[in-house]
Amino acid sequence: EAQLVESGGGTVHAGGSLRLSCAASGFAAGDYALGWFRQAPGKEREAVSCIHSSDGSTYYPDSVKGRFTISRDNTRNTVDLQMNSLQPEDTAIYYCAADRTFWRVCIGPRADYWGQGTQVTVSS
Repeated sequence: EAQLVESGGGTVHAGGSLRLSCAASGFAAGDYALGWFRQAPGKEREAVSCIHSSDGSTYYPDSVKGRFTISRDNTRNTVDLQMNSLQPEDTAIYYCAADRTFWRVCIGPRADYWGQGTQVTVSS
């Protein structure tokens, strides 16, 4: 069974940092683009970063560019999201996603596989 399991969420003060991690199992994660989405209460799910399966290409929307960094380890089937300079508007549930098509996991809203999500709360 394909699974994506996120970890690393929590509560931080504005200006702080968190590192999220996502472990993939049950499918050939190395063949998939991986990404992170977030959904705040009352808002639509939005993509926050993605990384290509093999060439390392990444994409960030303007809302997180320069603050968030995505990385992957194909030997461990993991994808991490380093989040710096966090602001209260970054508060959301963060989801890991995987898709064979790079652009789909970069912009959403659909992906082949989804994690259950991890809560990130940034206090002012």
